[in-house]
Amino acid sequence: MRSYLDAKAMAKHLRARLAQQSIELSHSACLELVAGQFGCGDWNQLAAHIAASEGGLAAARPSVSAIRFQATKPILRIFDQAKALEFYRDFLGFVVDWEHRYEPESPLYMQMSRGALQLHLSEHHGDGSPGSVVWLDMQGLDEFQRELSDKRYRHMHPGIEAMSPRLRVMEVIDPFGNRLRFGELASQPVEAVGDPA
Repeated sequence: MRSYLDAKAMAKHLRARLAQQSIELSHSACLELVAGQFGCGDWNQLAAHIAASEGGLAAARPSVSAIRFQATKPILRIFDQAKALEFYRDFLGFVVDWEHRYEPESPLYMQMSRGALQLHLSEHHGDGSPGSVVWLDMQGLDEFQRELSDKRYRHMHPGIEAMSPRLRVMEVIDPFGNRLRFGELASQPVEAVGDPA
């Protein structure tokens, strides 16, 4: 039975098996996948555990932990609820999950979601900074771009840009200067569709 000490061999084996299925991944991508299987955030964390163990520090060995990170929910600064709803709800297709104000005239804090994606939008000073950038991994980028294009939103007509042989990105900018980059990684090289945002 292999352990985390065999991670490099496991990544090599994984890459070979995926190649048999015509799925090409780099060795480093496979190392990242193996690290995730052992509960590490990335290959660097697992490599540190391996180095510590090989140095005689068995206590550094990764184990099944009660610690589980569930989700990332970026907090984006907004200044106008109506503009936020026009962009996030009406254009991007998010729904309002909940809203919170300490008092009727207090700044708004709300959660919006679409599928598993959740964003927090805040009018509170210090919550986020205008002009933030959020990276969003997704599938179905072409369909999403067509959906947005069909809405004929007057402030934006985003397209898809090829960022590497396999990565395609569509960027949208909210009314407050925050940039949302929706990215899709394909198993084969791809080409751009549409015009950039």
